[in-house]
Amino acid sequence: MAKALLGHVGGPDPRMVSEMRRLQQRIRDLEAELIRLQAQNDALVADSRDDAFTRLQEREPALT
Repeated sequence: MAKALLGHVGGPDPRMVSEMRRLQQRIRDLEAELIRLQAQNDALVADSRDDAFTRLQEREPALT
């Protein structure tokens, strides 16, 4: 049974191990990109809120 799980007596297939490592690295890269984009989005949202608040303060009242 263990032989069937590993593929053969010699251990795991080197190509499969290489592919698994490549995919794990790709996942780490994508997770890092996601964190970077979330931080950038949070900064843009905060800046947008500040701009909107400033514009609201600069408006003149509708009825005087």
